Amino acid sequence: MAAEDMRDKIELFERMPIPQAVAKLSIPMIIGSLVTIVYNLADTYFVGMLNDPIQNAGVTLAAPVMLAFNAFNNLFGVGASSMMSRAMGRRDYETVHKSSSFAFWCAFICAVIFAAVCTIFQAPLLQILGSNETTIQATADYMFWTVTCGAVPSILNVVLGYMVRSEGASLHASIGTMSGCILNIILDPFFILPWGLNMGAAGAGCATFIANCVACVYFFILLYAKRKSTLVCISPKKFTLEGPIVGGIFAVGIPACIQNLLNVVGMTILNNKMASYGADPVAAMGIVQKINMIPLQMVLGASQGIMPLVSYNYASRNQKRMKDAYMFAIKVAMVFCIAVVALYYLAATPLVGLFMENPTVVDIGAKLLRGFCIGLPFLCIDFITVGVFQSVGLGKNALFFAIARKVLLEIPAIFVLDSLFPLYGLAYTQFVAEFVLAILALVVVIRLFKRLESDLGEKNL
Repeated sequence: MAAEDMRDKIELFERMPIPQAVAKLSIPMIIGSLVTIVYNLADTYFVGMLNDPIQNAGVTLAAPVMLAFNAFNNLFGVGASSMMSRAMGRRDYETVHKSSSFAFWCAFICAVIFAAVCTIFQAPLLQILGSNETTIQATADYMFWTVTCGAVPSILNVVLGYMVRSEGASLHASIGTMSGCILNIILDPFFILPWGLNMGAAGAGCATFIANCVACVYFFILLYAKRKSTLVCISPKKFTLEGPIVGGIFAVGIPACIQNLLNVVGMTILNNKMASYGADPVAAMGIVQKINMIPLQMVLGASQGIMPLVSYNYASRNQKRMKDAYMFAIKVAMVFCIAVVALYYLAATPLVGLFMENPTVVDIGAKLLRGFCIGLPFLCIDFITVGVFQSVGLGKNALFFAIARKVLLEIPAIFVLDSLFPLYGLAYTQFVAEFVLAILALVVVIRLFKRLESDLGEKNL
């Protein structure tokens, strides 16, 4: 690696003022997340222009499988990026090379297997997702492009983005993500609408597949062009099954993977509950989930943005810089989420109405959106804190929060609130889970910082 590139990385991670360093790492991530959100909203918007709740329901019911991609993204992307950033903090660059190669090739193999399994067992899978004779064809058509054809490029481009971001190249990672998303937005109307190919939900899936392929090509070109300056390595020659490499990645990656699988289970249960009320509520829930994704993805972008900074300074034992980065991110995210809650609560009806003209869907969606949004301020505390646990290798803490969120809080709340307040009680499950977890997160992270201060003080004696 060139000495000048290494100096730039050290300046970013060790000396740059916290607001500036967080901004440099997080803003490209947040912009990339916004573009991702716009492309997700574009799918919903253009499918909604068909004014056919069945097509919207098909996209919504397939969402848990799309969310399952994140299990592999988290296993290999989050796990490897944490390992790589901590290794950079120790100046152990060989571990960075081996970690990135292991993550890339394992992600590729798992994506191929996942696509094959979902295709072979499509019929029972569609039933599990909540499809019925009305929505099964639209769901299957969408999944053909996004899962059977698209699992490999979709998973690889995210994992590559995580690894590029781990060395501080947040802008390049976001450009890769945005290139695919922007192309998807351009292709959507042509593939979906009657004046184009008139493919409906399948057209949205086809556009997504093409866009993810383009994003993968971008990352391959980037890594080749920067091969003399980047620490990210996808050469099979560096692939290894050494215990410290595999164990270090999986210590963070497996809990993150389980966390996402639990999210899939929770979304599947929620969609099945919603499906029992008919196609209109499912379509409304799909729209609300996409709208609610805007602040959620921005908070996630901020959380992922500071992870390399936290990992690096944890490994180099600069506890104060690590803590300052966390506190700054929490304050900014909290102000943003409170502003979003006010906007969503007051403008719920026109926001949902942007995506479909069906009065029933709009009315249901507005009521659901008001329920979902009030959990956002607490969710931001939870997300950023779990990001810190992942950054420092405390995968067990992250796993505990994942289990607590879904198994102990959110899934039981789905059944309880739905029985007490049919249909609309489902919108408040997120608030119940995140409120409890936010309090717990603050207690645990304060203890973590105190322990690190104590350990550092003992070492200096």
